[in-house]
Amino acid sequence: MSDLELAAALGAWVMFVTLVLTRLTYKPLSRLGHMRSVYFNRKIIHILAGGVVAVLVPFFSSWVVPTLSAFAIATFLYIPHKTGRLLWWFQDPDNMYEVSFAVMWGLVVALSWGLLGDWRLGVVPALFMAIGDSATGIVRNLLFKRRTKHWAGNIAMAAVSVPIGWYYLGVAGAAAGLLASFVERFEFPPIDDNVLVPLASFVFLVAVSRWLGIA
Repeated sequence: MSDLELAAALGAWVMFVTLVLTRLTYKPLSRLGHMRSVYFNRKIIHILAGGVVAVLVPFFSSWVVPTLSAFAIATFLYIPHKTGRLLWWFQDPDNMYEVSFAVMWGLVVALSWGLLGDWRLGVVPALFMAIGDSATGIVRNLLFKRRTKHWAGNIAMAAVSVPIGWYYLGVAGAAAGLLASFVERFEFPPIDDNVLVPLASFVFLVAVSRWLGIA
């Protein structure tokens, strides 16, 4: 399968998750309240779109197509905010964090694979953002019934991110997972955790990669 064919298949999957699946899940979730449903749906998208595609990045022959695809998705997600016609079942009128998610996903993949020649240095931070951050969001939404910051969520994120990091990059990856789980606790609007988590873990992995011989 060529890069374009793989991108088309994964693009169709992402569109299904964002436009069909999460619109269906909104109805049973809506009994929890609109914004809680929106944030649960965002985590579904994080995992099933951002996470699944990140795992499949190594099947591309280069970084170009997955990166351009991520930026195309970021544009697709930005347009509803610009036009005022939100995809209401997962978009929040008060922020565009899903846009920064897609931008950062594409950026870390491009920098790691395109400049440094090791896709793992970008995929691992993308997975921390997609799957690890979803764990923290789900736990906080269940405990506090709203979007908030609390260390219980960071512990849940570490429980997911550390094994992910270890699987791909050993001790360095596990340490990056701990760092990402700590950094997620903070945000400085308009800079959110979808920027801080992948950026901090990527910079850390780049800093230690040569020393540890992983890149």
